[in-house]
Amino acid sequence: MSVFPDGTAPVKAEYLVSVDPLPVPDDDAAEGGQGSRSRNGRDTTEANDGGARNNKKRSKEEKKARQGQNKNRRFAKVRDEQDICFKVAAGTLCEFGADCKYNHDLQAYLAAKPPDLRMPTVDGLLDAGVEDAADSQPALCPIFEEFGECKYGFKCRYLSAHIQKSSSENGGTESLSLVVDEEKKARAAISAKEVNYIGGETQKLLRTKKYPFPVTDAYLLELQEADKREQEIEKERKRVKEEEREKAEAGDDTVVVAEPEQSLDSAAKVQERTAMDVTSAPQADLDTPDVPMRFSEKNRLDWKGKTYLAPLTTVGNLPFRRLCVSYGVDITCGEMGLSTSFLSGSKEEWSLVRRHPSERTFGVQIAGNKPNTLVPTAEVLARECGSQGGIDFVDVNCGCPIDLVFKTGSGSALLDAPGKLGKALIGMNKALGSIPVTLKLRTGVKDGRNTAEKLMTRAVGGGGESGWGVGCITLHGRTRQQRYTKLADWEYIRQCVDAVRAREADEDLPPIPIFGNGDCFSSHDYHSAVERYHVDGVMVGRGALIKPWIFTEIKERREWDISSRERLEGIRKLAEFGLSHFGSDTSGINTTRRYLCEALSFQYRYVPIGLLEVLPAKINDRAPRFRGRDELENLLASPNSADWVKLSEMFLGPAPEAFVFVPKHKSNAYESQG
Repeated sequence: MSVFPDGTAPVKAEYLVSVDPLPVPDDDAAEGGQGSRSRNGRDTTEANDGGARNNKKRSKEEKKARQGQNKNRRFAKVRDEQDICFKVAAGTLCEFGADCKYNHDLQAYLAAKPPDLRMPTVDGLLDAGVEDAADSQPALCPIFEEFGECKYGFKCRYLSAHIQKSSSENGGTESLSLVVDEEKKARAAISAKEVNYIGGETQKLLRTKKYPFPVTDAYLLELQEADKREQEIEKERKRVKEEEREKAEAGDDTVVVAEPEQSLDSAAKVQERTAMDVTSAPQADLDTPDVPMRFSEKNRLDWKGKTYLAPLTTVGNLPFRRLCVSYGVDITCGEMGLSTSFLSGSKEEWSLVRRHPSERTFGVQIAGNKPNTLVPTAEVLARECGSQGGIDFVDVNCGCPIDLVFKTGSGSALLDAPGKLGKALIGMNKALGSIPVTLKLRTGVKDGRNTAEKLMTRAVGGGGESGWGVGCITLHGRTRQQRYTKLADWEYIRQCVDAVRAREADEDLPPIPIFGNGDCFSSHDYHSAVERYHVDGVMVGRGALIKPWIFTEIKERREWDISSRERLEGIRKLAEFGLSHFGSDTSGINTTRRYLCEALSFQYRYVPIGLLEVLPAKINDRAPRFRGRDELENLLASPNSADWVKLSEMFLGPAPEAFVFVPKHKSNAYESQG
C-alpha cells in the first residue's frame, strides 16, 4: 500500500502519478459569494466588469462590498447575431405587424442563423467522435421529444427535428412550417409540464404592494397587541417597584399590598396571553372553507429512510434536481430564495419555485429575518402554488453562513434570535394551512456555543405555547464559524435527536422526521449515520454535487464503480434537462452550457472508487495526481475549466466566441478564443 499524506485519497499504485495532492477546492470561498448568478436561468448576466463600465471612483464601502472570490463572476449574454420576433419564430402572427420593433423577415433570419445542432448518443459519440457522431445522428430536439412541440420554433438550434418543407405549386420559394405531435403534446400536458408559475398580474400586485395578505395582517396585529400588553405590564411592574422604593426611603412601615396579578411572573403571563395555537389558523387557499386548521390536521411528513437532496445555491436548479431524481432521490428542495425578493415580485426569485412532475416530494426554501417578511411569503406561496399541489413543504433556512445573508439577520443569524424565529414559524403555520413548515439549521453560530438542541426541542409540538409546529428538522453538524473546515459533529446531532425524542415521549407528541447533514459521500456513510446517530435520514449536499449517482448507491446499498461512459451519459442527461428548462434557442443553449460547467466544476473532484485502495471514499480527502482507466476518465477528472467547456461542446455544439465561464472555485477561467 502506498504511503499518502494525511487527508489524501488512497489511489492504487498503478494509477498514481504523484502522491502530491491536487489544489484543494475552497468550498468556503465558493459558498461565500453568489456573484451575479442568473436565478431564472435565461442568461440574465451582465458583461464583464471592467474599468470602462464605470469611470467613477468607487467608495470605500463599494470596494469592501465587492471583496470576495465570487463578486466578479460575470457571464456575458449570448444571442443570435440577427434576432427575430418571437411570435414570428413560433409560426404565428404578430399583433403589432409592421409596427413591431423586432425583425419579421424569416428567410433572412434563417439565412444568417448558425447551422443546426445534433444531440449525439454517448455510444455514437465515443465510437465515432464528436464531429462524425453529430453528422450521423438523426435530428432530435429535446423539447420537441418531450413536449410534442418546440415553443422556440424557428429560433430552435435543433430546428430540423420539427420543421416541414413543402415546395410551392408555381415553383417559387418553398414554404416552411413547424411540426406538432399532438399525441406527445397531450401526454406531456400531464406528465412533463413544469408547475408553480405565477402570472404577471400576481407579480404586479406584489411589486405595487397591493397583494392581499389577510392571514398575515391578522397575525401581525396579534403580535402588535401582544407587544403592547407586554409593555403595559412592564410599565405597571416598574411603577409598583418605584412605589416600593419611595416607601422604603421614607421609612414607611405600611404593609405593601401584593402587586397586581398581571405583574406576577410577567413573562409567563405574556406567553399565556400571546401564545397562538395553529388551531385558529384559517387555510390560505382561496377555495377552502373557513374552518380552523388543527395542528394534528396538517400534512404529516413520513420521510423515514428517504433520501433528501439539499437546497443548493446555483447548481441545485431544476435540471440538476431532475438528474438526481433519475438517480433515485426521494425529496428535493429548490434553491434558497429571499423572502423580501418574493414579496417584491422578483421574476428571478419566483423562478426558483418551479417544479418538474418527476419530483415526487418538493419543497421551497426561504430565508428571512422577521415574521413580517417570512409569514406573508408563506401565505403567497400557499395561495399561488399550494392550491395546485405544487409545494409539499416550505423550509426555513437557519443555516446559511454567508455574510450577505447573515448580516441581514437571516440564515444562521436566526440561531441567536429564537424569539423572532418562533413567532415567524407559528405565523407561517397559520398562513400555510395544511402545508408543513420545516427547519434547516446549523449547530450554532460560534464554535463551542452550540444552540441547536434548545431550538429543536422548542420547535416540535403544536403551534403556540406547546411548540412552534415544525414538521421536520434538518441539522447540519457544523457551526457557522466552522463552515467546511472541520468534519461534521455527528455526536452532537445524536444528542439533539435524543433530546427531541425525549420531549416527544414525555408530552405524547407525534414524532417528526429529523435528518442529519454533513459529509455524506457514500451508501456506507448514509446507512451508518441512520443506524448510529438515530436520525431518520441524511440530507445530501456536497456529496450529490460531486457524485449525483450517490442516491442510486444509497437505494441499492452498494458502492458504485461507475464507468466513464456512464458518467458521460449523466452529463448528456443534464444537458437535455437544461435545454428543456432553459430553452433550445441560442440564449438557452448557452445558459445550459453555463450551468453544465457549474456542475462539472464539482464533478471533476470525484475519484473513481475502482482506483482506490481503501473504501469507502471520504468527501474531504484530497485527490493526488492520478491517471484514469481511459482517456474519457482523465478528461472527466480535469480541473481545467476549458475541459469542462469541451465536455459541454459534445452535446451543445461549439461554444460561441462571446462565451466566458468563471468557476466559483479557484480554477482557470475559460474564455473562448475567437
